[in-house]
Amino acid sequence: MTENTNVMKISCIQMNVGFCSPENNYQKAEKLISKAVKDNPDVIVLPETWNTGFFPRDNLESYSDKNGKKTKELIGNLAKKYNVNIVAGSVANVKNNKVYNTAYVFDRKGEVVGEYDKTHLFSPMEEHKFFTKGDNICRFTLDGKNCGIIICYDIRFPELTRCMAIKGLDCLFVVAQWPKIRVNQLVALVKARAIENQTFVVCCNSCGMANDTVFGGNSRIVDPLGNELVCAQESEEIISAECSFSVVEDIRNSINVFADRRNDLYN
Repeated sequence: MTENTNVMKISCIQMNVGFCSPENNYQKAEKLISKAVKDNPDVIVLPETWNTGFFPRDNLESYSDKNGKKTKELIGNLAKKYNVNIVAGSVANVKNNKVYNTAYVFDRKGEVVGEYDKTHLFSPMEEHKFFTKGDNICRFTLDGKNCGIIICYDIRFPELTRCMAIKGLDCLFVVAQWPKIRVNQLVALVKARAIENQTFVVCCNSCGMANDTVFGGNSRIVDPLGNELVCAQESEEIISAECSFSVVEDIRNSINVFADRRNDLYN
Protein backbone atom coordinates (compact mmCIF):
# COMPACT_ATOMS: atom_id res chain seq x y z
CA MET A 1 0.00 0.00 0.00
CA THR A 2 1.38 3.41 -0.95
CA GLU A 3 1.78 6.00 1.80
CA ASN A 4 1.11 8.96 -0.52
CA THR A 5 -2.66 9.32 -0.86
CA ASN A 6 -2.17 10.94 -4.28
CA VAL A 7 -0.34 7.89 -5.58
CA MET A 8 -2.02 4.57 -6.37
CA LYS A 9 -0.07 1.41 -7.05
CA ILE A 10 -1.90 -0.82 -9.51
CA SER A 11 -1.15 -4.42 -10.47
CA CYS A 12 -2.57 -6.16 -13.55
CA ILE A 13 -2.82 -9.94 -13.60
CA GLN A 14 -2.38 -10.93 -17.24
CA MET A 15 -4.00 -14.33 -16.85
CA ASN A 16 -3.91 -17.30 -19.18
CA VAL A 17 -7.59 -18.19 -18.87
CA GLY A 18 -8.67 -21.81 -19.21
CA PHE A 19 -11.47 -22.31 -21.72
CA CYS A 20 -14.65 -23.83 -20.24
CA SER A 21 -12.83 -24.39 -16.93
CA PRO A 22 -14.48 -22.14 -14.33
CA GLU A 23 -13.41 -24.15 -11.27
CA ASN A 24 -9.78 -24.18 -12.35
CA ASN A 25 -9.94 -20.49 -13.26
CA TYR A 26 -11.30 -19.49 -9.84
CA GLN A 27 -8.53 -21.46 -8.15
CA LYS A 28 -5.93 -19.92 -10.46
CA ALA A 29 -7.22 -16.38 -9.90
CA GLU A 30 -6.98 -16.90 -6.15
CA LYS A 31 -3.35 -18.03 -6.45
CA LEU A 32 -2.42 -15.14 -8.73
CA ILE A 33 -4.08 -12.59 -6.45
CA SER A 34 -2.20 -14.08 -3.49
CA LYS A 35 0.99 -13.65 -5.50
CA ALA A 36 0.15 -10.11 -6.61
CA VAL A 37 -0.42 -8.81 -3.07
CA LYS A 38 3.23 -9.49 -2.21
CA ASP A 39 4.07 -6.33 -4.18
CA ASN A 40 1.73 -4.31 -1.91
CA PRO A 41 -0.56 -2.81 -4.56
CA ASP A 42 -3.54 -0.61 -3.83
CA VAL A 43 -5.53 -2.14 -6.70
CA ILE A 44 -5.39 -5.54 -8.42
CA VAL A 45 -6.99 -6.03 -11.84
CA LEU A 46 -8.15 -9.20 -13.64
CA PRO A 47 -9.04 -9.58 -17.36
CA GLU A 48 -12.37 -10.15 -19.13
CA THR A 49 -14.44 -13.35 -18.67
CA TRP A 50 -11.71 -14.96 -16.62
CA ASN A 51 -14.12 -17.59 -15.30
CA THR A 52 -15.00 -19.16 -18.66
CA GLY A 53 -12.71 -17.79 -21.35
CA PHE A 54 -14.13 -15.88 -24.31
CA PHE A 55 -16.46 -17.58 -24.80
CA PRO A 56 -18.15 -21.01 -24.75
CA ARG A 57 -21.06 -21.15 -27.18
CA ASP A 58 -22.25 -24.54 -26.04
CA ASN A 59 -23.79 -24.58 -22.56
CA LEU A 60 -22.59 -21.04 -21.78
CA GLU A 61 -25.14 -20.64 -19.01
CA SER A 62 -23.95 -23.76 -17.21
CA TYR A 63 -20.38 -22.43 -17.08
CA SER A 64 -21.47 -18.96 -15.93
CA ASP A 65 -21.61 -17.52 -12.44
CA LYS A 66 -25.09 -17.02 -10.96
CA ASN A 67 -25.79 -13.42 -9.92
CA GLY A 68 -22.07 -13.09 -9.26
CA LYS A 69 -22.36 -15.33 -6.20
CA LYS A 70 -19.11 -17.26 -6.58
CA THR A 71 -17.18 -14.21 -7.75
CA LYS A 72 -18.40 -12.07 -4.87
CA GLU A 73 -17.64 -14.76 -2.33
CA LEU A 74 -14.12 -15.49 -3.57
CA ILE A 75 -12.93 -12.03 -4.62
CA GLY A 76 -14.76 -10.17 -1.86
CA ASN A 77 -13.11 -12.35 0.77
CA LEU A 78 -9.68 -11.91 -0.83
CA ALA A 79 -10.09 -8.12 -1.00
CA LYS A 80 -11.00 -8.05 2.69
CA LYS A 81 -8.30 -10.53 3.69
CA TYR A 82 -5.53 -8.60 1.94
CA ASN A 83 -6.99 -5.12 2.47
CA VAL A 84 -6.75 -4.39 -1.26
CA ASN A 85 -9.12 -3.04 -3.91
CA ILE A 86 -9.83 -5.56 -6.67
CA VAL A 87 -11.17 -4.72 -10.11
CA ALA A 88 -12.30 -8.28 -10.76
CA GLY A 89 -12.24 -8.17 -14.54
CA SER A 90 -15.48 -9.61 -15.81
CA VAL A 91 -17.24 -12.95 -15.62
CA ALA A 92 -19.87 -14.70 -17.68
CA ASN A 93 -22.82 -14.27 -15.37
CA VAL A 94 -26.51 -15.23 -15.31
CA LYS A 95 -28.95 -12.60 -14.04
CA ASN A 96 -32.71 -12.68 -14.50
CA ASN A 97 -32.37 -15.76 -16.70
CA LYS A 98 -30.07 -13.92 -19.12
CA VAL A 99 -26.30 -14.18 -19.54
CA TYR A 100 -24.28 -11.00 -19.13
CA ASN A 101 -20.60 -10.15 -19.37
CA THR A 102 -20.38 -8.62 -15.89
CA ALA A 103 -17.58 -6.73 -14.19
CA TYR A 104 -17.42 -6.45 -10.40
CA VAL A 105 -15.28 -4.03 -8.40
CA PHE A 106 -14.46 -4.61 -4.71
CA ASP A 107 -13.09 -2.16 -2.15
CA ARG A 108 -10.67 -3.01 0.66
CA LYS A 109 -13.53 -4.18 2.87
CA GLY A 110 -14.64 -6.70 0.24
CA GLU A 111 -17.77 -4.74 -0.62
CA VAL A 112 -19.00 -4.41 -4.22
CA VAL A 113 -18.59 -0.75 -5.19
CA GLY A 114 -19.06 -1.19 -8.93
CA GLU A 115 -21.04 -3.53 -11.19
CA TYR A 116 -21.04 -3.18 -14.96
CA ASP A 117 -22.56 -5.26 -17.74
CA LYS A 118 -20.69 -4.93 -21.05
CA THR A 119 -22.67 -2.54 -23.24
CA HIS A 120 -21.04 -3.12 -26.64
CA LEU A 121 -21.07 -6.78 -27.63
CA PHE A 122 -18.60 -7.99 -30.25
CA SER A 123 -20.82 -8.92 -33.19
CA PRO A 124 -17.99 -10.33 -35.39
CA MET A 125 -17.73 -13.21 -32.89
CA GLU A 126 -21.53 -13.23 -32.33
CA GLU A 127 -21.22 -12.20 -28.70
CA HIS A 128 -24.58 -10.44 -29.05
CA LYS A 129 -26.28 -13.78 -29.75
CA PHE A 130 -25.14 -15.30 -26.46
CA PHE A 131 -24.91 -12.36 -24.06
CA THR A 132 -27.36 -9.59 -23.19
CA LYS A 133 -26.28 -5.96 -23.54
CA GLY A 134 -25.87 -3.91 -20.40
CA ASP A 135 -27.53 -0.50 -20.12
CA ASN A 136 -25.49 1.34 -17.49
CA ILE A 137 -22.29 3.35 -17.29
CA CYS A 138 -20.16 2.43 -14.29
CA ARG A 139 -18.28 4.97 -12.18
CA PHE A 140 -16.99 4.25 -8.68
CA THR A 141 -14.48 5.46 -6.12
CA LEU A 142 -11.36 3.62 -4.99
CA ASP A 143 -9.27 5.22 -2.24
CA GLY A 144 -10.86 8.58 -2.99
CA LYS A 145 -10.14 8.49 -6.73
CA ASN A 146 -12.86 8.65 -9.40
CA CYS A 147 -12.71 5.53 -11.52
CA GLY A 148 -14.61 3.87 -14.34
CA ILE A 149 -14.57 0.51 -16.08
CA ILE A 150 -15.17 -0.69 -19.62
CA ILE A 151 -14.84 -4.14 -21.16
CA CYS A 152 -12.75 -4.95 -24.25
CA TYR A 153 -14.77 -3.93 -27.37
CA ASP A 154 -16.16 -0.95 -25.40
CA ILE A 155 -12.84 0.84 -25.93
CA ARG A 156 -13.70 1.34 -29.61
CA PHE A 157 -16.56 3.63 -28.55
CA PRO A 158 -14.93 6.83 -27.22
CA GLU A 159 -18.26 8.41 -26.31
CA LEU A 160 -18.67 5.85 -23.52
CA THR A 161 -15.46 6.89 -21.83
CA ARG A 162 -16.12 10.58 -22.44
CA CYS A 163 -19.45 10.29 -20.61
CA MET A 164 -17.48 9.21 -17.56
CA ALA A 165 -14.71 11.76 -18.04
CA ILE A 166 -16.94 14.83 -18.14
CA LYS A 167 -18.27 13.82 -14.70
CA GLY A 168 -14.76 13.37 -13.35
CA LEU A 169 -12.42 10.48 -14.08
CA ASP A 170 -8.98 9.88 -12.60
CA CYS A 171 -8.47 6.31 -13.74
CA LEU A 172 -10.14 4.13 -16.38
CA PHE A 173 -9.91 0.35 -16.13
CA VAL A 174 -10.10 -1.65 -19.36
CA VAL A 175 -10.49 -5.39 -18.89
CA ALA A 176 -10.14 -7.46 -22.04
CA GLN A 177 -9.69 -10.68 -23.92
CA TRP A 178 -8.21 -9.05 -27.00
CA PRO A 179 -6.77 -11.24 -29.78
CA LYS A 180 -3.10 -11.14 -30.69
CA ILE A 181 -3.86 -10.41 -34.33
CA ARG A 182 -5.23 -6.94 -33.43
CA VAL A 183 -3.20 -6.16 -30.33
CA ASN A 184 -1.54 -3.14 -32.00
CA GLN A 185 -5.00 -1.57 -32.20
CA LEU A 186 -5.58 -2.17 -28.49
CA VAL A 187 -2.32 -0.39 -27.66
CA ALA A 188 -3.30 2.59 -29.84
CA LEU A 189 -6.80 2.79 -28.36
CA VAL A 190 -5.53 2.65 -24.77
CA LYS A 191 -3.20 5.57 -25.44
CA ALA A 192 -5.93 7.51 -27.24
CA ARG A 193 -8.42 7.13 -24.39
CA ALA A 194 -5.74 8.26 -21.92
CA ILE A 195 -4.68 11.33 -23.88
CA GLU A 196 -8.12 12.56 -24.95
CA ASN A 197 -9.63 12.16 -21.48
CA GLN A 198 -6.49 13.17 -19.57
CA THR A 199 -6.72 10.17 -17.31
CA PHE A 200 -4.74 7.08 -16.37
CA VAL A 201 -5.81 4.02 -18.35
CA VAL A 202 -5.15 0.56 -16.94
CA CYS A 203 -5.59 -2.22 -19.48
CA CYS A 204 -5.58 -5.83 -18.27
CA ASN A 205 -5.72 -8.30 -21.15
CA SER A 206 -5.63 -12.09 -21.17
CA CYS A 207 -3.08 -14.29 -22.90
CA GLY A 208 -2.84 -17.83 -24.17
CA MET A 209 -5.40 -19.56 -26.37
CA ALA A 210 -9.13 -20.16 -26.05
CA ASN A 211 -10.91 -22.26 -28.63
CA ASP A 212 -9.26 -21.09 -31.89
CA THR A 213 -8.29 -17.60 -30.73
CA VAL A 214 -4.83 -16.57 -29.54
CA PHE A 215 -5.03 -13.69 -27.09
CA GLY A 216 -2.41 -11.01 -27.19
CA GLY A 217 -1.42 -10.02 -23.67
CA ASN A 218 0.33 -6.64 -23.82
CA SER A 219 -1.45 -5.36 -20.73
CA ARG A 220 -0.25 -1.88 -19.82
CA ILE A 221 -0.71 1.17 -17.65
CA VAL A 222 -0.66 4.52 -19.44
CA ASP A 223 -0.59 7.99 -17.91
CA PRO A 224 -2.66 11.01 -19.08
CA LEU A 225 0.19 12.10 -21.38
CA GLY A 226 0.17 8.77 -23.19
CA ASN A 227 3.37 7.55 -21.53
CA GLU A 228 3.51 3.83 -20.83
CA LEU A 229 4.43 3.27 -17.19
CA VAL A 230 4.64 -0.50 -17.55
CA CYS A 231 3.90 -3.03 -20.30
CA ALA A 232 3.50 -6.79 -20.32
CA GLN A 233 4.62 -9.18 -23.01
CA GLU A 234 2.49 -12.01 -24.42
CA SER A 235 2.66 -14.64 -21.66
CA GLU A 236 1.12 -14.84 -18.20
CA GLU A 237 2.61 -12.28 -15.82
CA ILE A 238 1.81 -9.62 -13.23
CA ILE A 239 2.79 -6.02 -13.93
CA SER A 240 2.67 -3.07 -11.54
CA ALA A 241 3.09 0.69 -11.65
CA GLU A 242 2.58 3.66 -9.36
CA CYS A 243 0.15 6.25 -10.71
CA SER A 244 0.73 9.78 -9.41
CA PHE A 245 -2.48 11.75 -9.79
CA SER A 246 -0.61 15.05 -9.72
CA VAL A 247 -0.03 14.30 -13.42
CA VAL A 248 -3.80 14.46 -13.99
CA GLU A 249 -4.00 17.83 -12.26
CA ASP A 250 -1.01 19.22 -14.15
CA ILE A 251 -2.20 18.29 -17.66
CA ARG A 252 -5.74 19.54 -17.04
CA ASN A 253 -4.38 22.85 -15.79
CA SER A 254 -2.07 23.30 -18.76
CA ILE A 255 -4.33 21.94 -21.55
CA ASN A 256 -7.90 22.26 -20.35
CA VAL A 257 -9.83 20.32 -22.99
CA PHE A 258 -12.88 20.02 -20.75
CA ALA A 259 -13.24 23.80 -20.46
CA ASP A 260 -12.75 24.20 -24.22
CA ARG A 261 -15.30 21.61 -25.32
CA ARG A 262 -18.08 22.86 -27.66
CA ASN A 263 -21.18 21.31 -26.18
CA ASP A 264 -23.30 23.50 -28.42
CA LEU A 265 -22.06 21.57 -31.46
CA TYR A 266 -22.06 18.01 -30.24
CA ASN A 267 -25.77 17.45 -29.88
